[in-house]
Amino acid sequence: MTPASQAALFNALAQRRALKIISGLQNFDLESVLKIARAAQQGGATWVDIAASPELVQAVRAQVDLPICVSAVNPQQLAVAVQAGADMAEIGNYDSFYPSGRVFSAEEVLELTRQTRSLLPRTLLSVTVPHTLPLDQQAELAEKLEDLGADFIQTEGSTSAKPRHSGSLGLIEKAAPTLAATYEISRVVSVPVICASGLSTVTVPLAIAAGASAVGVGKAVSRLQDEVAMVAQVRALKETLAGARVPALV
Repeated sequence: MTPASQAALFNALAQRRALKIISGLQNFDLESVLKIARAAQQGGATWVDIAASPELVQAVRAQVDLPICVSAVNPQQLAVAVQAGADMAEIGNYDSFYPSGRVFSAEEVLELTRQTRSLLPRTLLSVTVPHTLPLDQQAELAEKLEDLGADFIQTEGSTSAKPRHSGSLGLIEKAAPTLAATYEISRVVSVPVICASGLSTVTVPLAIAAGASAVGVGKAVSRLQDEVAMVAQVRALKETLAGARVPALV
């Protein structure tokens, strides 16, 4: 990460205006990832989050001048991707694993964090807290992750949401689990909290109000087939984030 990119990242986090665009932990389609990454840069995102693949890292690096975060649930896979040029590493997001019945316990996440920190002692590290845990246990786990050296804590929850309505109300219902986790976790940790999973232009301001320093958005961008439409969506998210009201810290 260049000094300018790092400064822009931490400035956006400090202002609580950071936007991460996610291509998908299990998306190894080069054309798809590049399209999303280019749209992220053109739309004004702060950084891009891609699957932990050296080939993807090198390809994205060749086309996009944004900090690159790699995501996986395998510490060695993260380490190899960082060696290939990734700037940041993330344990999670776990959404893609839930349909097959794969869940992550608090102890497993802690162990993955210990192993990853051992392999990558100086790399910026984000860790996702599983939404399958009760909220009080999510907050407790977040505190322990901070103690282990996590630089960021990420929330999730859209897969457990069961929206009953369409439109704005349905979008708020979909984001409710990750918003609740953000609220609880942001009050017990001092590191930045990234609110992710199921967010939209409707709910991004709610994430900031709940205590997030950054938001992570995936499907709202990646589901679009046209790159121009992707850029427009990233810009809309960025503009909404810029206008979000940041509550005073008490």
